[in-house]
Amino acid sequence: MKILVAGGTGFLGLHVVNRLKKENLPFITASLSQGIDFRNYKQTEKFFKENKIDTVIYCAAFVGGISYGYEKPAESYYNNILMATNLIELSRIYKVKRFINPISNCSYPGHLTKKLKEELWWDGPLHESVLAYGIARKASWVQTWAYNKQYGMDFINLILPNMYGPSDHFDEKKSHVIGALIMKMCDAKAEGRKDVIVWGSGKPIREWLYVKDAVTVILKSISITPTIEPINIGIGEGISVRALAELIKDIVGYKGKLVYDPTKPDGAPYKIMDNKRMIKHFMGWIPPTKLRDGIEETVEWYLNNKKKA
Repeated sequence: MKILVAGGTGFLGLHVVNRLKKENLPFITASLSQGIDFRNYKQTEKFFKENKIDTVIYCAAFVGGISYGYEKPAESYYNNILMATNLIELSRIYKVKRFINPISNCSYPGHLTKKLKEELWWDGPLHESVLAYGIARKASWVQTWAYNKQYGMDFINLILPNMYGPSDHFDEKKSHVIGALIMKMCDAKAEGRKDVIVWGSGKPIREWLYVKDAVTVILKSISITPTIEPINIGIGEGISVRALAELIKDIVGYKGKLVYDPTKPDGAPYKIMDNKRMIKHFMGWIPPTKLRDGIEETVEWYLNNKKKA
């Protein structure tokens, strides 16, 4: 068995690679930074032809924080659609046995204010801030459905909450809330600044998944019974941005003031996952990492790796 980690140098892919090394599983990585552009069909086909691949773990993405979604929707849509289209088609041609497709929960309708159940996935339009990226990722599921129906290919589609953890993005443009707030508060504490700006009202509620727990469920997906149904992954609990900011402030030990900027967008109001289907398919497994524990590890990593973060 040889596993391709597509996007193996990115945030999620890097952690998948580290776990595969630890478990001595045979794998190969490819990403734009390694000279393989999945948007380029001929280049990607050459890679598939030269490497006998049994399983694809699709971690590659052109994605960023909420400002990225507003500023670069065309790039986000075009790049993500092309990558998924090429990777799935070439997986068919070169007889890949299983394709694991993580999808962001931003692909859920933006108006929902109750637990995100898979049955509600098509129940309305996406929030504007994630429309281009979310539709591109949702389209990847449509492609897996079509290829399963016509060609009998095996896919596992995992819908993941926002992830966080060591090696995350730590800047306002590309990071999600946790990475941005850790960076801001650690830097403000070190520089003696009296306040930190938090984007938006602080009211939106988000569920968070520690990246190492995401890796665990991805590797479990290699051997579970295949299903074309999308599977929510998560603990089924959320926290407001305001409460999250206070938690990070406490962990960092920042003594200044948090100032909320209502001129900045909030995004969708509510994102908490229903996880009953996950519990069924993964034999009762639930992500084990508590939010505080995961943030403490992430803060420690940021402080120790600030220059490269």
